[in-house]
Amino acid sequence: MKLSKKGEYALRSLINLGIAAEMNRKLVQVSELAESEQLPVKFLEQILQALKEAGIVESQRGKFGGYRLGRPAKKILIGEVVRLIDGPLAPIGCVSQSAYEPCTCPDEAHCGLRMLMLDVRNAIAAILDRYTLSDVVEITLRKMERDRVSLPFSPEVAGSPVQARVPARIARRQLASRPRGHRGARTGSPTEGILHHILGEYSI
Repeated sequence: MKLSKKGEYALRSLINLGIAAEMNRKLVQVSELAESEQLPVKFLEQILQALKEAGIVESQRGKFGGYRLGRPAKKILIGEVVRLIDGPLAPIGCVSQSAYEPCTCPDEAHCGLRMLMLDVRNAIAAILDRYTLSDVVEITLRKMERDRVSLPFSPEVAGSPVQARVPARIARRQLASRPRGHRGARTGSPTEGILHHILGEYSI
């Protein structure tokens, strides 16, 4: 699979809506979402409409209207969003569980390529269906706090550290996850992904 621009914009917008919810923002205007991620407004409106029809987001009309998550972030699987916007996760049709299509191979049961692509499909699905929007939002906030980046959708408090603006639930998890003897955040590699942040020093 390859994440399309539409899929990318959908996930980035949902992450921002998840952050806004943590900051106790009830609604976020589409213009705010577009500006925060430098996305085209018209295209983003189409994506949000698709997410709304699926019950992933809700909207409220009016001068002070906007968007919010349609259900808790912990109940929104990343794989669900990707499938909704971009379709099946399988790289070829004959290994798709939701949109199976026979290929041109004369012996599918003994096709080495199909076996390989099935493993690829299963690996992708295992990750995208394991993590929720809540996981991604938490990791995002944790890393922003570590790097002392001002959090979006939260009121700026003059002279206050970024840590003070991190939701208490996130801050408690940060402290609980730090190993004994922790002396501050380790500088991360640009290649670190969500698994690294969840599993710490463990590798997969």
